[in-house]
Amino acid sequence: MITDTQSILTKWRNYLSQLLNAHRVNDVRQTKIHTAEPLVPEPSDDEIAIQKMKRHKSPGNSQIPSELIKSGRRTTQFEIHKLVNSIWNKKELPVEWKKLIIILNSEKGKETDCSNHRSMSLLSTT
Repeated sequence: MITDTQSILTKWRNYLSQLLNAHRVNDVRQTKIHTAEPLVPEPSDDEIAIQKMKRHKSPGNSQIPSELIKSGRRTTQFEIHKLVNSIWNKKELPVEWKKLIIILNSEKGKETDCSNHRSMSLLSTT
């Protein structure tokens, strides 16, 4: 049973890896740009669109539902804005924001055929 489960998980891991990394560029060269000002300014408070968040959606890895974030109103928006600006200035996403949960929904055809499924990625609400 464990071997069957492991082979199924390996099959799905390989399939989703190819699917999600289909457009990965292997040889990207970065050019340094010297400028006196940042190319893109820090996100403004108006860009933190908490009120536009949809209710009753899966919260993803963070387990923080949008309803909880929305209930905090201005205070929550202010704190999230500080967090986003801190991340912006450090130029590195938190590890938790890089994680996602993949949900598979079967569509028409054989259940065992990976291409007969639609995958959805659940990201952290924040």
